Amino acid sequence: MIAYLIKSFRDHPASVGESYFEHAAFAGRTGVLLIAVGLAALVHAVLPFAFERTASRTILRLAARFHNRTGTGDN
Repeated sequence: MIAYLIKSFRDHPASVGESYFEHAAFAGRTGVLLIAVGLAALVHAVLPFAFERTASRTILRLAARFHNRTGTGDN
């Protein structure tokens, strides 16, 4: 079981050409950004003039980041 966990910690980050810590940083930044964009979208739902293009621009930027990563793993 321990060997499987260690292998899992190494395999996925390696599949996208990153170390564990590089992968953790990328995933952490992405998560925080998604939370912020989600909050902006909720504000936009109530106040349509606020954050008019924030969510769409950010989603497109994130899609490009994921597309440009190395490897074929589930990013």
